[in-house]
Amino acid sequence: MAVSGFEGFEKRLELRFSTTNNNPMGLRLIDFESLDQVLNEVQCTVVSAVANHSFDAYVLSESSLFVYPTKIIIKTCGTTQLLKSIRPFIHLARTLSLTLRACRYSRGSFIFPKAQPFPYTSFKDEVVIVEESLPNSLRYRKASVMTPSNNNNNHSRAWHVFTASADVAPDEPLVVVEVCMTELDRVNARSFFRRKGDGKNSDSAGKEMTRLSGIDMINANAFICDFAFDPCGYSMNGVDGDRYSTIHVTPEDGFSYASFECGLSLYNDGHGDISEVLTRAIDVFRPDCVSVATTYGGEDYNHEVTKRVERLLAKKLGLTCRSRLVDEFPGSGTVVFQSFTPRRKYSSPEGGEQ
Repeated sequence: MAVSGFEGFEKRLELRFSTTNNNPMGLRLIDFESLDQVLNEVQCTVVSAVANHSFDAYVLSESSLFVYPTKIIIKTCGTTQLLKSIRPFIHLARTLSLTLRACRYSRGSFIFPKAQPFPYTSFKDEVVIVEESLPNSLRYRKASVMTPSNNNNNHSRAWHVFTASADVAPDEPLVVVEVCMTELDRVNARSFFRRKGDGKNSDSAGKEMTRLSGIDMINANAFICDFAFDPCGYSMNGVDGDRYSTIHVTPEDGFSYASFECGLSLYNDGHGDISEVLTRAIDVFRPDCVSVATTYGGEDYNHEVTKRVERLLAKKLGLTCRSRLVDEFPGSGTVVFQSFTPRRKYSSPEGGEQ
């Protein structure tokens, strides 16, 4: 692994609000200048955007921002200061008569943890900052570090989650799936390098990466807003009705990383089965290490869905589930954290291949 490089692992923040007025636009009425000021505090900018009747999706210089009428999702990579966005977003929502009712902060284990600024060098410090930023009305709170038992073999990384809610019962209808992938297949990663002198701008180069990599086939119904960085790197937001998806790629060998996130229903309602969607997304990158964090909000945790994901990834991609952890968060539902590696690459404690 490289001693230093770009940190692909994102920090993710989700803020959910309630409203007493009947304005269907809600948070989407926040003007771009105000959003830009918040992003400036976080240390990132908007590079591309798209919207439909349900939400606004922004590709950022470091990952993505989604604004729904009563929900904000922002995830940022690198050394960004994501938690500085909490207070400004709450303030902007208050001007629109919206009240914060739930918060969730999550991230994986950084590849270069020592390069992170305070408070991101310690999850305990991060939790302190988040809690200080939240109103007392969010009284149901929990912080957890979900650490696989095989974490010492460097094939697994921990999942960090903090939640706070005004209500003990979760009400988020979608299942949120967050996939983190490292050690990408070198051939597949080449799709995310710009060709010198290609004459393309970031938008057209992004569209080419989407097509060549097969990302456009993960959800053929989604409208994709994509962006290619120079000399390498890629981000996209997918828009499919009220469902979002997002992918971010750091393809450099030694610290290669890709993430995929989407909101889905447990049921095949035309948006695709969770296990099939995950298989198509992971197959784009063929990584040596995969972690999948699935958050069941308003839906009850479904063990059969978890097992179906494990069976399909094993059958189609040769990925074996090395760890499965389940934790419950008051007002925010159940989180299932699974770690996978290819059977041919996994070294046993005795030093042999399994």
